[in-house]
Amino acid sequence: MRKERIVITSLLTSLCICSVVLNATYGQAASSLDGQGSVSVVGTETTPPKDPENPGVEVDPGPGPSTKGDLRIDFVSSLNFGAIKITENNRKYDSLAQLFHSDTPARGYYIQITDQRGGTEGWNLTLKQERQFESRIIQDLEHQQLDGAVLSFDKGWANSIDSGTPTVTRDTLAINQMGTAYTVATATSGQGAGVWLISFGASGENNANQENTLTAVTDEKGEPVLDATYNKPVYRNSAVSLSVPVATKIYPVQYTTTLTWTLEAGPTS
Repeated sequence: MRKERIVITSLLTSLCICSVVLNATYGQAASSLDGQGSVSVVGTETTPPKDPENPGVEVDPGPGPSTKGDLRIDFVSSLNFGAIKITENNRKYDSLAQLFHSDTPARGYYIQITDQRGGTEGWNLTLKQERQFESRIIQDLEHQQLDGAVLSFDKGWANSIDSGTPTVTRDTLAINQMGTAYTVATATSGQGAGVWLISFGASGENNANQENTLTAVTDEKGEPVLDATYNKPVYRNSAVSLSVPVATKIYPVQYTTTLTWTLEAGPTS
């Protein structure tokens, strides 16, 4: 069974959290259909990122991780928590929303998948956190990890201009077991063909009756905080968050973990 795998490193610090692609591996996909004759399936090697709330519209989120093949991952949002303050009690930190260089407003965290195999095999998308958030520069070995920290993905939904909607996990996906693959979305036979966007959270302007999970970030004077890369106002997305237990010691350093997205060809059962 062929797998499309993408590995993302997420960084947590007292100043910022960002994502960096470490590796992407993929298999070769068939490009023809067998029968009494042979019918070639002509597809594209890449699909430009789409607006998760208006999937017929191309957008420019900037560089992002991707794989290749007839079944592929086109784009994954960066996991970014921006400037955070270490607190003693309320230790739930919301991620930042996805911004774009185009005129598209802020959106939730999303992953874009293309399935142009020409059949109805289906696919399965999973997410795994390889290890706990940690910092090797902390001299106190006992406190190098953020013990008990839980990364959560909520308010998941799928959007496309194509038909055959896959099933997306609607319950909160709380990653509390390291090295365990959690199912994010599943397309059974006859589902998931074409381009699909799996989102966690949405803006208030979405037309899919999704709850608004975005909140503008302001400074001490109540002025909008601008992102230096996009030159746009920053928003937080409550659908993706990190919770750290009160008993866990947090240092003002950079913590890292590894997230692995896996897209597996179906059928799944």
